[in-house]
Amino acid sequence: MLNQVILVGRLVRDVAIHKSDKNVRVATISIAVPRSFKNMEGNYDTDFIDCVAFENVALNTSQYCSKGDIVGVKGRIQSRMIEKEEKKESIMEIIAEKVTFLTSKGKDGKQDDIKEDL
Repeated sequence: MLNQVILVGRLVRDVAIHKSDKNVRVATISIAVPRSFKNMEGNYDTDFIDCVAFENVALNTSQYCSKGDIVGVKGRIQSRMIEKEEKKESIMEIIAEKVTFLTSKGKDGKQDDIKEDL
């Protein structure tokens, strides 16, 4: 069996890191991935996909990427149950095992096309 996902899209918002209950660094990122085909109205739809990165992947992504940057995410799909207003819901998310920075802002604030693999 295989559970592997590869996505390329733009970061919807800046990356923020927090620590979990077990003192692990966690970053939740959301990327906008346009579909490769047009809908019935002749427009391209976009999917907004939540990804979760841990430890060094989370830290490096937060340091080098910001809203609007293009990233590649390689990971796996995971489902988990959350409690929302006394109801249990199942959510699907991508666990990012690798994030590739396809564009990133340099220290001078200009957009650089780099391919940094972390």
